[in-house]
Amino acid sequence: MPARTQSAGRETPAVSGPADAEGVVVVPARPPLPAPVGGALPDPLGPLADADEMRAIAQASGLRQMGVRPPLTEYVRALWARRAFIRTLGSAKAYARNQGSYLGQLWSVLNPLLNSLVYVFIFGILIKTTRGTENGIAFIVTGVFIYRFFDSSVTSGANSLKNNMSLVRSVHFPRAALPISTTITELATLGPALVVMCVVSWLSGLLPKQGDVPITWRLLLLPVAVGLMWVFNTGCAFFVARWVAITPDLGNVIPFVLRFVFYASGVLFSVDHYIKNEALAGVLTYQPVAVFLNMARSTVLNEPTIPLDPVMWIVGAGWALVAVVFGFLVFWRGEERYGRD
Repeated sequence: MPARTQSAGRETPAVSGPADAEGVVVVPARPPLPAPVGGALPDPLGPLADADEMRAIAQASGLRQMGVRPPLTEYVRALWARRAFIRTLGSAKAYARNQGSYLGQLWSVLNPLLNSLVYVFIFGILIKTTRGTENGIAFIVTGVFIYRFFDSSVTSGANSLKNNMSLVRSVHFPRAALPISTTITELATLGPALVVMCVVSWLSGLLPKQGDVPITWRLLLLPVAVGLMWVFNTGCAFFVARWVAITPDLGNVIPFVLRFVFYASGVLFSVDHYIKNEALAGVLTYQPVAVFLNMARSTVLNEPTIPLDPVMWIVGAGWALVAVVFGFLVFWRGEERYGRD
């Protein structure tokens, strides 16, 4: 009869077997399993696939490698699929701007208006840089409002990746959505400001020694001019966003460049009146910012020196197309580097 042992208050049968000299039962070793043909045990998971096979399986499942720039057509499709996200992000930032102040969204109108009044007093009244124009007040006001749209779009675009780095590192989406959303924010902010700009320009025509600013059908072309400038601003935002993301020090240089462009674009004076060198005057007149200022002024003002010139509008459309296409390509080429330390 086999011996019984005590374990945790319960009897269990002891293992039978020969005992050694001290009486300890020796359990015989279990016979080894027979080796399969070939000398190796079979892998229950099957042979592992190589890297190419795993990549093909991932692609067939709709997965793709992270941190790699996607093809251009795929990138454009992904960006278009997120158009609602871009529009919502841009409008939400426009609404959230100045929410911490008492006047709130009124500052979107008051900021350019106060800037315009300062420039009108210093450059229009004291220095009189608006010689050569019939209504210097409307000339400066329109220039300041429109240039501020360009300035704020470029500045916001340069910081679009840096200010949203947590979003860039946590969510996968085409990074081009961020520069576009910043220019949408500036466009939404510009809407009410344009109404104030037109009203101030019209009221200035009632002052003595200021030319009349009539309300004509040309005002219907102002949204077209602003739309083309928005396309151009978006292209510029692509450029500066890529440059600042790769070389952050350039973010400190951009304000100085924008200040130079401000004075070189005829915001406060007529280029034709002050620049006597024909070659230099031609360059300053047809550089992109000056072109869009001319287009906006030709729709609002009644200046004989700023006619509604079809050539100027064709040039403006060309600048907008070139900027947005090349800016988008430059930004896309750096897609895999955004968000990395």
